[in-house]
Amino acid sequence: MIRKRAVVAATFVGTVALGTGVGVWASSDGGGGKPGGSARQSSSGRVAETGAPAAPSASPSPSRSYPLSRAPRTIPAVGSHTPARGPGWQPRDGGRVVVSDPALADEGRLTAGELGLTYAGRAADTRAGDVRLSLGGGGGNQESYTMTVRDGRVDISGPGEAGVFYGTRTLKQEVHGGGTVPEGVVRDQPAKPVRGFMLDIARKPFSESWIEDRVRELGDLKYNELGLHFSDDQAFRIESTSHPEIVSPVHLTKAQVKKIVDLAAARHITVVPEIDSPGHLGAVIAAHPDLQLRNANGVATRGAIDISKEGSAKIVDDLLDEYAGLFTGGQWHLGGDEYQALTVADPQASYPQLAAAAQRAYGAGGTVADLTTGWLNARAATVRAHDKTPRAWNDGFFRGTSVQPDKDLRVAYWTGKEIGARPPAEYLSAGRRVINYNDEFLYYVLGQPQTFVYPTGQRIYEQWTPRVLRGTTAVPERYDAQILGGSFAVWCDLAGAQTQGQVAAGIRMPLRATAQKLWDSGEPALSWTGFKALADRLG
Repeated sequence: MIRKRAVVAATFVGTVALGTGVGVWASSDGGGGKPGGSARQSSSGRVAETGAPAAPSASPSPSRSYPLSRAPRTIPAVGSHTPARGPGWQPRDGGRVVVSDPALADEGRLTAGELGLTYAGRAADTRAGDVRLSLGGGGGNQESYTMTVRDGRVDISGPGEAGVFYGTRTLKQEVHGGGTVPEGVVRDQPAKPVRGFMLDIARKPFSESWIEDRVRELGDLKYNELGLHFSDDQAFRIESTSHPEIVSPVHLTKAQVKKIVDLAAARHITVVPEIDSPGHLGAVIAAHPDLQLRNANGVATRGAIDISKEGSAKIVDDLLDEYAGLFTGGQWHLGGDEYQALTVADPQASYPQLAAAAQRAYGAGGTVADLTTGWLNARAATVRAHDKTPRAWNDGFFRGTSVQPDKDLRVAYWTGKEIGARPPAEYLSAGRRVINYNDEFLYYVLGQPQTFVYPTGQRIYEQWTPRVLRGTTAVPERYDAQILGGSFAVWCDLAGAQTQGQVAAGIRMPLRATAQKLWDSGEPALSWTGFKALADRLG
């Protein structure tokens, strides 16, 4: 569970105005919806018509008969809705948000501010118009919730604070679309525990306010991870006290990062930092040229640190240790990809110093791949000491090495184009837990270099599921539980190709489609046309 910071009061917005005009306000078509429509949604999002709705009234009327309600219309879609007869719920003057537990104060204050209600804290009495948030339900999925609309009130409950928060997102989407929250009971939970968005701020600096806007957008779409790739060949983008010499002129201060981390935590989003190594360290090496990897001819290898040198491990561990307290969540991305020493035909001949170090460490049969795997394991140990769970890119895992990557290293699977590419089933059959970053669907690479094209929401919505890890083919269903979820990623290879505003607009529909497929990987109830119309209506 993310420890929330008491920052919500400083971040209240009645209607969040994103920098690009992108909002996440949703509607249920007036709660009662169009004539002839009430719905119950299954866990796969399919909708069965069950009756006709009625126009909502401000409060229940015993003398009035109401048709059955229909399911809320939200992104992602709710798992199930049991319809009922009644007027539904709308915010009213004097309405309150009350909580059953002080732990829900952040959620209560945020929701009250968004809906124009009064936050009343813990209140024993019950009033018409109330929204009540409560913890309960035992040790079930901490991200699950139940939302009951009855007798002019809304009750949102769940076993964990995250689930209650997601229930408030469903409520908010309905209300801010101008509609009435339909009578009945919503039961909802995500299909996947990892629902992420990764942002490359190393190649292209993004402003604090832009990132905060994305955090709000992600929270309303029920994402729970924000990845920050802040170190690469081009720049190092966060203030450092242990090694200030490596920090680029344009960077985020630690105070700014703390604000982002706290805002994210209040929305149950873990910020996952990435300091990629032993490749992609050009900005660090620029200040420490003695640590640059050179081949047998003395030619420098771009972005690669010489892992045979003791100073290389020290500087990277210094940074990992320094930032462990800033990034308070329990996840850490170690990178590990594209180490150029392993892209040549004969690494041992090309980099004799690495070969010698491998033999010293692992015996006469030690290889450069062994040494690189040992490096990754050592960095995993560094972050593990700070209670972080490590992950690394799939091309940082090598076939046929005598040194094996640590068992708890999660695989961030992004490509099958690397030298000696290993299909996803190799990782899964070995028992690895995998997070889907499929570059065929989920990579938004600025400028569309090489073979990349900007992904579309429609393609993700219609063709991708979390089991589609590589290319367009799904792995067998028996591996589904090992696939923890996925992450949409923005990479800034050609940083000037788009402005921040263009990036926000370009990823708007892909983010919504990805959210839907991670929350419920079954076939969506709506066609793409219907889903896009819903997204356009929600804002």
